[in-house]
Amino acid sequence: MSTPTIGPPERDPADVAPADSYRKADLVWVYRDGWRAGIIEAASRYAVTVTYRPGSNPGTGVDTFTAPYVTRRADEDPALDRRSPAGLAMRRPYA
Repeated sequence: MSTPTIGPPERDPADVAPADSYRKADLVWVYRDGWRAGIIEAASRYAVTVTYRPGSNPGTGVDTFTAPYVTRRADEDPALDRRSPAGLAMRRPYA
């Protein structure tokens, strides 16, 4: 699935997965000034905590989102998804 094309208010409620259906390390899209690649850190009945890329830079942010602002992601984000077993982003040396 590629980047979603509609914002959270336009999503069909039947297409919104409950927040507690997500598990740690699930790949997701989160809506923050547009859809951004993210990874679930924690989930509760009401919301999820996600590490995500807030822009085109390699840095990350962590925030909490309610279910309409999250959807599953299949596309890999090389800057975000390449993590060590400890969950830390891996840095590759310059060639």
